[in-house]
Amino acid sequence: PDRRDLNRSFPGSPTGSLASQLAHRFLNDVVARCEFGVDLHSAAIHRVNLPQIRVNPADDRSMDLARVFGAPIIVKSPLRDGSLRSAAHDKDVPVLVYEAGEGLRFDEISIRMGVKGVLRVLQYSGVTASRAIKSSAIESPVALKSAWLRAPAGGLLRALRKIGDTVAKGEVVGLVSDPFGETETEVTTTTGGLIIGRTNLPVVNQGDASFHIATVRARAAAGEAVDAMEQDVGNDPIFDEDEII
Repeated sequence: PDRRDLNRSFPGSPTGSLASQLAHRFLNDVVARCEFGVDLHSAAIHRVNLPQIRVNPADDRSMDLARVFGAPIIVKSPLRDGSLRSAAHDKDVPVLVYEAGEGLRFDEISIRMGVKGVLRVLQYSGVTASRAIKSSAIESPVALKSAWLRAPAGGLLRALRKIGDTVAKGEVVGLVSDPFGETETEVTTTTGGLIIGRTNLPVVNQGDASFHIATVRARAAAGEAVDAMEQDVGNDPIFDEDEII
């Protein structure tokens, strides 16, 4: 209600804004009592994310849980001041951030991937029975960094590549045209890697974030991990309560 971003309000205060009070209460009454956490996120409205796990590169426990989760890519992401992950780290509670899908949209692959990943982490940690879910067949590649490729001009964006695609440096991944289609400006990658996010808006301004590219050492392995994810979530139904327990 106070229009503040809860994930920039940690560790919060018992006498601050509503978001600050909620962050304080959640951190001390819930997070501080946990052994680990999985923070579930979608992309922003009008953007879409490839299922991915973001972890603190300095936390070995987080990396272990990330590999068990089985997302098609792990992105090493430094802690950000005010975030739940940073505040939990200060209390020695490792937290994974799962990013997938688009805001205000139900994406079946992202949901299935998230459910199975959470169950794998619970199983690995001894919370659920070993029969609950199979281990992931995905060997998640690790991205050392990621960056948004921005629109070189304003106009109508026609995307030529989608999330999950691997791209090389200097590749044309989209075209920005004027409203009448008389001129076109190429959107060209500045680095190779895996597309882990993209805007869904057809209209862009110069400088708008358009394609999110993760830098991976072996692009072929990243592509194989995406293929393995699609097979993994397609072969098994979402588990019901009896199967989970």
